[in-house]
Amino acid sequence: MEHPHDPRELFCRYEGNPILRALDWPQMENAVFNPGAVMFEGQTLLLVRVEDRTGISRLMVARSDDGYTNWIIEPDRTLAPDQSHWAETWGVEDPRITRIGDCYHIVYTGYSSAGPLVCHARTTDFVSFERLGVLVVPEDKDAALFPRQINGRWAMLHRPVPSGTNLGIHIWLSRSPDLEHWGDPCPVIESRRGGWWDANKVGLGPPPLETPAGWLVLYHGVRVTVSGSLYRLGVALLDLDHPERVVARGNEWIFGPAAPYEMAGDVPDVVFPCGWILDDDGDTLRMYYGAADSCVGVATASLTDLLNYLFMHPIG
Repeated sequence: MEHPHDPRELFCRYEGNPILRALDWPQMENAVFNPGAVMFEGQTLLLVRVEDRTGISRLMVARSDDGYTNWIIEPDRTLAPDQSHWAETWGVEDPRITRIGDCYHIVYTGYSSAGPLVCHARTTDFVSFERLGVLVVPEDKDAALFPRQINGRWAMLHRPVPSGTNLGIHIWLSRSPDLEHWGDPCPVIESRRGGWWDANKVGLGPPPLETPAGWLVLYHGVRVTVSGSLYRLGVALLDLDHPERVVARGNEWIFGPAAPYEMAGDVPDVVFPCGWILDDDGDTLRMYYGAADSCVGVATASLTDLLNYLFMHPIG
């Protein structure tokens, strides 16, 4: 039975969810989830994390004319882990796709023997992929590029995990002159303390979306409960010219696991988006997310509604 939509929620689940399951793949797979998303050649293209029964993940293309139905799975269009390279020994995961010029830049998690780290590849056709190397060292993940230079430099959001500290795990911003060498880091969206839904640990969702009001950021917060971790989503707005400045941040989570396919799976109670697409109407935002680390769902929101919500939560 489909979970009914609450009209008070900003995101509305597609009634045909889940849109992709492991059973949709031609080969035996354990789970498909956490897709990057982009419009490519007039179609919605998802770069889906596909985990087989060894536990190793690769990234595979699925495409659809309407972004909801009749998905075509393409096994030959795959970014597979280079297991001869230390950075991808145990797979590649959770891609975020940013279009820069005619290239699609994919920032993804390499699962190395030293822990998860941020890797970079690019493509023009999603058939061949040029690896550009490791951007930041372990432990770091949940990273995405901004689509243009800001004040003469590129910017990236990412989520390092400090060791030996109980001060929280935050979303950071780093800058680069060339998309290869990264530095000048600073925390941007900090996890809150205490009983908040996003206390202690947050991480980036899809790449930041440029709007006239600022860079819209969708992020997950992790609440640890007696029965496990609960992943829910919130929004923030960064200054267009100074993205290290948070100009608005919602106090409440706006989307969380509620449907059966989000509450039961390999990792229960998880919604984890890595991609979203703004439709041609300039307002309908399609969010593609992994549900319970097992399947893929899509939900829609109005960009106007999201910004109006954030305008009620200014900072400063």
